[in-house]
Amino acid sequence: MGIRKYKGTTNGRRNMNGYDFAGVSKKAPEKSLLSPLKSTGGRSNGTITVRHRGGGNKRQYRIIDFKRVKDGIPATVKAIEYDPNRTANIALLVYADGTKSYILAPKGLKPGMVVESGSGVDIKVGNAAPLKDIPVGTVIHNIELKPGKGGQLARSAGTSAQLLGKEDKYCLVRLSSSEVRMILSTCRATIGSVGNEEHTLIQVGKAGRTRYKGQRPHVRGSVMNPNDHPHGGGEGKQPVGLPSPLSPWGKKTVGKKTRSHKARSNKFIVRGRKRGSHGNI
Repeated sequence: MGIRKYKGTTNGRRNMNGYDFAGVSKKAPEKSLLSPLKSTGGRSNGTITVRHRGGGNKRQYRIIDFKRVKDGIPATVKAIEYDPNRTANIALLVYADGTKSYILAPKGLKPGMVVESGSGVDIKVGNAAPLKDIPVGTVIHNIELKPGKGGQLARSAGTSAQLLGKEDKYCLVRLSSSEVRMILSTCRATIGSVGNEEHTLIQVGKAGRTRYKGQRPHVRGSVMNPNDHPHGGGEGKQPVGLPSPLSPWGKKTVGKKTRSHKARSNKFIVRGRKRGSHGNI
């Protein structure tokens, strides 16, 4: 999709742009692949567990096939569609046996093309195969971390990874963050990079467009009262002044490690995404 600019008729419109939907060939979604999506407003049993969420446009979830396990059955791309639940576009596939499914639309995939999955498929855009069957140097996306679980890496608009090498039962994959990770060679990936790379060029332009997404206003702690936030209070503007910034509940919020069970995953990192970092970080 390309980018459409608006005339600066108002302050909100002046710096606003949006999609022109030139690459979208079908607007109405496939009803058999829709699922209800209830808005929680960031609440669980009436208690706010995630702040700054609520409202937004109603939408339905599109069921995406991240596993690509229908081996040996060719599928024809019927349409490229917009998905309100993700930054990437989606492609509607119709298999030779009549089954329909959605996949992430890679760059260069167009209606009428035929894609397949499984071992021994051609290395072309949209095909899915185990990493062991993909040549070194190939650009890939929708990469599994566990065989059969479905793709988890490189799924957002414009992202991709590259297969760098193969060692025993593992393959070396460089992610878009520059991290190099070992992944089992039996895990699957899709050839090509995710489409809709113009997504990063979108300028929201006005606060209302973030409200359409269900995001509510975020207020800085330094402008709150001291009974509402540790950073609040004081005459005029005050620096944080504490040993480190704190959350509204008095816990460290900058630099604090939040990942659990990181040793299970970090042992597969060959080179970290931060400069000078290596495995087991």
